[in-house]
Amino acid sequence: MRKTIAERLSKSKREIPHFYLRKKVHIDKLLLARTFLNNKLESKKIKISINDFIIKAIAHALYNNPKCNVTWGEDRIIKSSSTDVALAVAIEDGLVTPVIKNIKNKTLSDLSTESKLMIERAKNRRLKPEEMFGGTITISNLGMMGIDNFDAIINPPHGSILAVGKTEEVVAFDDNENIVKKTIVHLNLSLDHRMIDGAIGAKFLNEIASFL
Repeated sequence: MRKTIAERLSKSKREIPHFYLRKKVHIDKLLLARTFLNNKLESKKIKISINDFIIKAIAHALYNNPKCNVTWGEDRIIKSSSTDVALAVAIEDGLVTPVIKNIKNKTLSDLSTESKLMIERAKNRRLKPEEMFGGTITISNLGMMGIDNFDAIINPPHGSILAVGKTEEVVAFDDNENIVKKTIVHLNLSLDHRMIDGAIGAKFLNEIASFL
């Protein structure tokens, strides 16, 4: 596994012209919505995470920005009509990336249930080969480990990878210039410049932020 990771990511970093976009996103309304939804879903033992919201936002942004819903096909750019996102899951001696398919058409509760099942299967080494195939973007979340922000290496042949840092409370000004407390999350988007240009990537990241 380490050999495969070394080969794939060395090749990615060496051959893919990475560029990076970074954005701080206010998520106070998201946190309120999450609390409301989880209270409603408590009887079903479903608990939606911030990561589930981010995955859902990525899927809708992919749908609205088809030029970012792409993979590299060596001599051509391959466009996808589906909204599939890979999850970077750390296991004991490496990393695997199961893919959640057709996210745009799933509810947050469905997504929460499926993502938790995928992560559990990944950690127990019970993923099927087809469950690790596909997608055009990976999400890697180290926020739960206290990391402020980071730049992730693209998982080929994907066109991008979103690195998610921790949530933190900051001091900000509201519309009336009053000092208020806000909650933000750091998003760092790594993109393949062979397929996606800066302005297109910026529109994509801004749309993810807007959904959140």
